[in-house]
Amino acid sequence: MNLYDPKRITRSIIPENQEYPILSLTEHVTPESLYYVRNHFPYTAAPSPAWGLKIEGLVQQPRRLQYQDLMRMSQSTLPVTMECSGNKREYFYPTARGEQWEQGAVSHAVWTGVPLRELLIAAGLSDQATHVVFEGMDTGERTDLPGTFVYARSLPIDNALHPDTIVALLMNGKPIPYKHGYPARLIVPGWYGMASVKWLHRITVTNRPFLGPYQTVDYVIYPADPQEIPRQVTVMKVNSVISQPTDQAVKGRGVHYIWGTAWSGHGPVIQMNVSADDGHTWTPAEWLDPEESYSWRRWRWEWSVRNPACIPLWRGPSMPAAICNRR
Repeated sequence: MNLYDPKRITRSIIPENQEYPILSLTEHVTPESLYYVRNHFPYTAAPSPAWGLKIEGLVQQPRRLQYQDLMRMSQSTLPVTMECSGNKREYFYPTARGEQWEQGAVSHAVWTGVPLRELLIAAGLSDQATHVVFEGMDTGERTDLPGTFVYARSLPIDNALHPDTIVALLMNGKPIPYKHGYPARLIVPGWYGMASVKWLHRITVTNRPFLGPYQTVDYVIYPADPQEIPRQVTVMKVNSVISQPTDQAVKGRGVHYIWGTAWSGHGPVIQMNVSADDGHTWTPAEWLDPEESYSWRRWRWEWSVRNPACIPLWRGPSMPAAICNRR
């Protein structure tokens, strides 16, 4: 009998947005039932058996591929850590609008699918192509603009042709669950999750930048200086969390392990340091996972405390967690 049954942490109901319960970080791969959920609109209707993926625009042979067509193609399998760009927004200062995520808008899964470059090349990619637009089936309204919108994003052609950018069909070895984008989802390893469009049904090749609101209004960094040019959110920055113990936890004197994970879209994190003296000295943590492209690495740090105290633990670069020891 399994007496421990963690659940995702709900941040909003409609649209549904839920965090991975970071306390349950025991396995390298996140189970589907705990993988974080990010939506902009209410769930779309389940796709019909007639669903197809359209590839159109600046291609010589526009195509419409059904699920079984994609499944018969050569597949790539990639372990990928995905993080919402608003992860830890609850801790931002000054405060920022949007879902008030704490530490769990991040998860790690193994995705299997068709390399996007193979689909584009087979369709006869035009020499004029500069961007590729990906359209999901989810639609809804925004509070800042009139009308109804689809969730759509684009990638520069070089990123679209990267061999590790895939149209995923499987998550952790099984068909992608509906909440995570069934029947097909774009996976852009190393980028924040907004790029990995769910419920994918149309790919359009263009020769100009895409100007949809989820490309040019949201997921854009606006500098404090209005003279500076805003820049789009793309690759995940280095980040880390402490999963155990929790903030303000009370532990007995003695030896304890501090557990957590670290990741970056720029490559594997190679060193994780922890400080128990307000950052004056740092010591390296022990890795529990090997270096792997696009993947987080779990770590642990041995902490020995002899005297009662309330000690802020820092894991670089991130937020402190105060752990109190007494008795």
